[in-house]
Amino acid sequence: MKNVTDSFVSLGHWPSAGSFGFNTDILSTNLINLSVVLGVLIFFGKGVCVSDLLDNRKQRIFNTIRNSEELRGGAIEQLEKARARLRKVEMEADQFRVNGYSEIEREKLNLINSTSKTLEQLENYKNETIQFEQQRAINQVRQRVFQQALRGALGTLNSCLNNELHLRTISANIGILGSMKEITD
Repeated sequence: MKNVTDSFVSLGHWPSAGSFGFNTDILSTNLINLSVVLGVLIFFGKGVCVSDLLDNRKQRIFNTIRNSEELRGGAIEQLEKARARLRKVEMEADQFRVNGYSEIEREKLNLINSTSKTLEQLENYKNETIQFEQQRAINQVRQRVFQQALRGALGTLNSCLNNELHLRTISANIGILGSMKEITD
């Protein structure tokens, strides 16, 4: 393998006295390669006009630009529609918010009114209950006082009455009842 590379390196050092070899000078080889490529292009590209290619390319670029402009216009139109919908939705949301707040205020007032009515009814029930309990307590006290008075009166009567007085009272009462019976007949 070393022999092959040595032969290529040695070819680069040969003088250009009419023999074939590799030119290692980059600048001169680029010019030669460029001229060969241009010659091939001119020879084989006679049927293809460069201006036609450029015109076709220019037309495709213009078409692409026109399509892009149309797409841009459509996108702008869609954006405007979306913005209009957004404004409409925002207005509806504001309306719902306002209605919601007013509905909340109405419900709050209804709740306050309902609660105050309930409190008023509870106050009335409380007052009625207090009156009922007071009346019941008064009646109980009256009954106890009456019972104690009756016991005291019976005790006094029993201690003051003897048999004779007792018989006279019974006779007097029988006489009163008898006269009442005559009046009613």
